[in-house]
Amino acid sequence: MSKLWGGRFTKETNKLVEEFTASITFDQHLAAEDIQGSLAHVQMLVESAIISAEDGEQIKAGLTKILAQLHAGLLEFDVAHEDIHMNVEKLLLAEIGPVGGKLHTGRSRNDQVATDMHLYLKNKISGLIALLVAVQNSIVTQAKNNLETIMPGYTHLQRAQPISFAHHLMAYFWMLQRDKERLHDSLARVDILPLGAGALAGTTFPIDRQRTAELLGFSQVYPNSMDAVSDRDFIIEFLSNASILMMHVSRLSEELIIWSSQEFQFVELDDSFCTGSSIMPQKKNPDVPELLRAKTGRVYGNLMGLLTVLKGLPLAYNKDMQEDKEGMFDTVKTVEGTLALLAPLLATMQVRTDKMAKATREDYSNATDIADYLSKKGLPFRDAHAVIGQIVLYAIKEQKYLLDLKLDEYQRFSTLFCDDIYEILQPLATVKSRNSYGGTAPAQITEQIKLAEQKLDARL
Repeated sequence: MSKLWGGRFTKETNKLVEEFTASITFDQHLAAEDIQGSLAHVQMLVESAIISAEDGEQIKAGLTKILAQLHAGLLEFDVAHEDIHMNVEKLLLAEIGPVGGKLHTGRSRNDQVATDMHLYLKNKISGLIALLVAVQNSIVTQAKNNLETIMPGYTHLQRAQPISFAHHLMAYFWMLQRDKERLHDSLARVDILPLGAGALAGTTFPIDRQRTAELLGFSQVYPNSMDAVSDRDFIIEFLSNASILMMHVSRLSEELIIWSSQEFQFVELDDSFCTGSSIMPQKKNPDVPELLRAKTGRVYGNLMGLLTVLKGLPLAYNKDMQEDKEGMFDTVKTVEGTLALLAPLLATMQVRTDKMAKATREDYSNATDIADYLSKKGLPFRDAHAVIGQIVLYAIKEQKYLLDLKLDEYQRFSTLFCDDIYEILQPLATVKSRNSYGGTAPAQITEQIKLAEQKLDARL
């Protein structure tokens, strides 16, 4: 079958080359965007008097019919036509005849495919932001329900200081908030139109690129035609933002896995988000967070893959750039699936307040509060730190916790201790005492949640 570009060739393409170089197996995901871009392009061609209004209407009618067939699942694409652009053009020629060949006036597949990907990411990023909001809402709901749920806070995965579980969850809200802001900011680089750049040098036809941008909803046009067809920064930026997002998801997933273990039992994941064992009937496996943790590496790989493809390419377009799409499609699908699962996973999670409370009673994570207590009574903090270190060592040797020690035992180490030490050491009291801005005190978390809800309501 002769190619649309085959005029200067004397031989048909080797079938192995045809199969190896064809991209239709994956760039068919851009079919709707390709047709959308073509409809705007032909409208501009008519308005610029480059083709007749009659030809333009015929082409638009053909494209509209093909788009309807696409949405109905009736289109079949052929690897012999290489990519989505050639497939659509062949379908158009079959639908309306030779006049369909005028559609490609003043453009190249190079600026066409770049336009398709800009359109695709504009739409997908907006959808991902909406999915992020759903996850944030699940976090806020759980936080509201657990303001005074006290758990050990950790550093080095060792118990450090008592905190509110709501405070711990809200840390992830703000991570996802930054992810959302990064995605939103990246739209400024996605919202630039390459169409009209031609293969690399522009076109001899009197096109109106600003009009095409207006028709397609782009706010800017690439000012340099070579940059327009060779720029993939906007995809790299998306993959980078997606990688940071998935890193945050992976950290949360790791905590869910730890918290739901028999050793911690801080939370219980809903049965509908867990699986069992084929041999051990007692098992309830946190497969969803485990897979979310694993898929982070997949997204990282897509970022590194595209960076490697582009690192040595001369301007302008090279066939290497065909490798820019599959990682982008895969990342979009992976992040969409991740966020769609994470929101209900968090919403249905049961918090074991009893287990968390027991953990905070049976450790030494309130030791810092004793040091603060002595400091407020005039003892320099470094001296207080040394005193409480000795008390903890003593308590460990005596197999007691700090609340178990009697007043005379405390007074062996400092005469500054009074009966009020036992009020200070209560886990809820230690949490409430950390009332500095951004701290774990319920009053501060309440303000934090208000700020979070303001951002959600304002769609920020």
